Amino acid sequence: MLIFGTCIDIVSRTKLFLGSKFEMKNMGEANVILCVRIISKGDSILLSPEQYIKKLLRKFGYYDVKPVSTFYDANSKLMKNRGESISQPQYAQIIGSLLHLMSFSKPDIAYAVGRLSIYTQCPNQEHWEALTRLMKYLRS
Repeated sequence: MLIFGTCIDIVSRTKLFLGSKFEMKNMGEANVILCVRIISKGDSILLSPEQYIKKLLRKFGYYDVKPVSTFYDANSKLMKNRGESISQPQYAQIIGSLLHLMSFSKPDIAYAVGRLSIYTQCPNQEHWEALTRLMKYLRS
């Protein structure tokens, strides 16, 4: 559990209270949680997804791809697949990981992830090509 706030006195009292109810260990200031780097800069906290993105790209075999500068081809006309699904379980895993990434630190990919998630049940080659483009964008 992370405990943070703007007033160190309140944070300390919260830790004392929780410590009286539960067994706790103070591990100091957090640097990384759930593969997200936490960077303190003055009064601000920055969440950097770089570590999570690298892990995601490696896991699904996109780490060594050539990066692209845009996450979605506006001319792409994705449509419902009427044929056989191509690698649906892996497509669903990638979409789930992208939804997680999008929700905590990469809102810029929301449109592409939203469009691609519609086809999670039965992706075809065009859906995979659009997903690959998004992964190449993350590589950049």
